[in-house]
Amino acid sequence: MHATTVAVDLAKSVFQIAVADEHWRVVETQRLTRSQFERWFLNREVTLVVMEACGSAHHGARWLNSLGIEVRLLPAQYVRAYVRRNKTDATDAAALLEACRCADLRPVRVKSVEQQALQGLHRIRSLWMGTRTSRINALRGFCREFGLAIPQGARTGLEVLGRVLADPNTACPA
Repeated sequence: MHATTVAVDLAKSVFQIAVADEHWRVVETQRLTRSQFERWFLNREVTLVVMEACGSAHHGARWLNSLGIEVRLLPAQYVRAYVRRNKTDATDAAALLEACRCADLRPVRVKSVEQQALQGLHRIRSLWMGTRTSRINALRGFCREFGLAIPQGARTGLEVLGRVLADPNTACPA
């Protein structure tokens, strides 16, 4: 079968595929596992694949590009407007085809492995900083329960907290 456009809705372990003809009508839908998904594209002639932009979509897009297939990643917030019925994988795939027809939607560029790794490091650092601040604020709150005022700010707060806990005459119990 010669497919011109394929919409792929990625889930954790299954892929919903909607195949469209040259008039953008859905002519076939399939629900595939990861291994079936890879075999499906190896055995078909596909010119364009449309996916919702997410972390795993970039990996899939790189793999499909290596097969010589053009991939368009569409921003998820714009695709949502094209979902007609209740949100299911099949309706999401059909919505991707509708959204792809819209010339106003600008696709997301496929990220390289290095770009994704760097973005992951930034997200991890942001999470660590958030939990660090949360823990420091909790310690400040516990110290206030014993009448100790710890100043705001990570650096000064930790310095004062260290001095308070090192003092043998502190109001904090051992």
